[in-house]
Amino acid sequence: MLKRLAILGACVALSGCGDMIASPQSAPAGSEGTTRPQSRPAALTTSDRRPPATARTAEAFDTSTAAEKEAAAAGGDEAAAARALGTTIVSLGDPARPGFWIETPQVSTAGPGRVVFPDTGRSAQVELLPVDRSGSRLSLAAMRLLGLPLTGLTEVQVFVEG
Repeated sequence: MLKRLAILGACVALSGCGDMIASPQSAPAGSEGTTRPQSRPAALTTSDRRPPATARTAEAFDTSTAAEKEAAAAGGDEAAAARALGTTIVSLGDPARPGFWIETPQVSTAGPGRVVFPDTGRSAQVELLPVDRSGSRLSLAAMRLLGLPLTGLTEVQVFVEG
């Protein structure tokens, strides 16, 4: 009986957490002049292939093609023109959202960038997406390309290109 009450109490306590995370907070009064993150430009759209409803594994959720993985892993001349934004701790982003991207508070506008895993030197070209909350989230495809643990928190370096 006590075990059931403890589980019920935990469920009730956590039931409001989803609303805090999922619902945007209203802007404080007088904040009309503040800069808010903009949506990503159409030129930087990622693959629109969604994983199947039956997806249960990382392989099934990762819908990126071999060509997309090769392009994301390519260094190219852009790497020399990249500007370091610093390091951030990443966790897995929405696994159902395709493409190579990072949501990070390190940028205020969407654009091209690169993420480097300093332990191995592996890097991935990604779309930098601004968020107005702390913490960075990296796409499943990018995490797999970099060889990052999907269930852990990992430090990466972030660069903006251009």
